Amino acid sequence: MARRRHILTLTAALAAPSVARAQDAPGVSASEIRIGNTMPYSGPISAYGAIGRTHQVFFRVLNEQGGIAGRRITFITYDDGFSPPKTLEQIRRLVEQDRVAFLFQTLGTATNSAIHRYVNQRRVPHLFVATGADKWGNPRDFPWTMGWQPSYRVEAQIYAKSILEQKPNPRIAMLYTNDDFGKDYVLGLRDVLGPRYDTLVKTATFEVTDPTVDSQVVQLQATGADVLLTAAGPKHAAQAIRRVHDIGWKPLHFLTNVSISVGAVMQPTGLERGIGIITSAYLKDQTDEAWSNDPGMNEWRAFMRAHMPEGDLTDNNHSYAYSVAQTLMQVLKQCEGDFSRESVMRQAANLKGFVPATTLPGIVLNTAPDNFHPIRQMQLQRWTGRTWERFGPVIEGANV
Repeated sequence: MARRRHILTLTAALAAPSVARAQDAPGVSASEIRIGNTMPYSGPISAYGAIGRTHQVFFRVLNEQGGIAGRRITFITYDDGFSPPKTLEQIRRLVEQDRVAFLFQTLGTATNSAIHRYVNQRRVPHLFVATGADKWGNPRDFPWTMGWQPSYRVEAQIYAKSILEQKPNPRIAMLYTNDDFGKDYVLGLRDVLGPRYDTLVKTATFEVTDPTVDSQVVQLQATGADVLLTAAGPKHAAQAIRRVHDIGWKPLHFLTNVSISVGAVMQPTGLERGIGIITSAYLKDQTDEAWSNDPGMNEWRAFMRAHMPEGDLTDNNHSYAYSVAQTLMQVLKQCEGDFSRESVMRQAANLKGFVPATTLPGIVLNTAPDNFHPIRQMQLQRWTGRTWERFGPVIEGANV
């Protein structure tokens, strides 16, 4: 049966005596657990820095409430500016100098790709990476790396099926980042469209460092497409939405769920410009009145008001970060005081029916030694000009 684990109840549960010897667990002492992280606090996708800031506060509050098994969490987070070489430099610093027990929520597809082999060769748990690239669920080849959010490839499969239901003979344009993040959306469309892909789909790519995507949007409009799929981070997603609106293009528009923040994307774009955009969700949208009295969302809102009063309650990066941190707490609870790297990884691969506070009803986290994709369900939703309105059932994805 699905079980909710909250920060307050977990604190007491995790206060049990340790059973692991500190000398057997790098990054763990009798009084401390060191956790490492990199985040783009600066650079082209610095909007995601809200995730790292939320984690910092979450662990500070946890420490104020007694920590875990008598230990404080030392959360060491460095800015990598979303530069893969800088990420590798900072991760080596975390592992070799700071000697962290494990890595948590390192953000970005390209940046995690730069450290993927290194952390697996060093046998350092690389947990709940903040990217939905499909390759983070490959325990056979990379047994120390695990994702958290739904796979981008599965997300694209769901969009492709929806496109075909609405337009049996679509003309599809796709704008995507020229990296593994964007290419997963290509794979997802190909999975569903099969041999029709090459005749139905026209694409335009961009680099994450490009100042704008205006020319790519105009190029895609010129193809005569009546469907647009945008796979971009917040900055470029906002630019694409604005440009599509301003040139009078009215495609059936699908948008990656990593760029649906009301505060970081829809408001700066102009709320009316995105009306009708379709995306997918696995988290509750804090602007949706359906969750105004929801216990999980009230828990998160209480945390924000008490500990991050400056935080934007319309920015879903905060609610996302809260639930990922709760998931890590569940893993540490299951360790029962043994915080060795092997134990942490074993318990991360043994989540059964865990329900964080801010995930949608029906979204349940499960992992296993052969399942490193904790979340496989999503629900479609549409932008109304004020909020994201869910429609249809929760859909179970299948990783390919």
